[in-house]
Amino acid sequence: MSATYKLKVNDKQTFDVSEADLQNLDAIRGGNGQFHVLKEGKPYRAEMVSGNFNEKKYTVKVNDNTYEVSIANALDLMIKSMGIEGGKTKLVNAIKAPMPGLILEISVSVGQEVKENDPILILEAMKMENSFLSPRDGVIKSIAVEKGNTVDKGQLLVEFE
Repeated sequence: MSATYKLKVNDKQTFDVSEADLQNLDAIRGGNGQFHVLKEGKPYRAEMVSGNFNEKKYTVKVNDNTYEVSIANALDLMIKSMGIEGGKTKLVNAIKAPMPGLILEISVSVGQEVKENDPILILEAMKMENSFLSPRDGVIKSIAVEKGNTVDKGQLLVEFE
């Protein structure tokens, strides 16, 4: 069974997208988070403008129109239905890969002080660049990967002191 994601666009429209939909997406990747997409024979230019992987919120530009997109999986929806604010009080000491992918960029070094939302690294997965931002203020204790490494789901990427 394929996982399904709920995409909310500009806090107005909602779409259900499955992993199979993503695998069948006719997209060619350009540089800098840009894509050429064909849907029902129509061409689209798409660009990932910015993203907050921790909050699962992204700004995407399609044919010069900008959209705010939030993504939720089944667990996110269940947590929300229970009235729980996930991760609001937990101190994050490590960032692990949420999915298999390729490390494209590492923006920090061991011993570096970071502020919440500072860029940490970029992971390419499922034809998308996922920017990881610091979940909190802190100091980088260790970096378990290097640029160009492939990673597995759950693999340690970065640790905080």
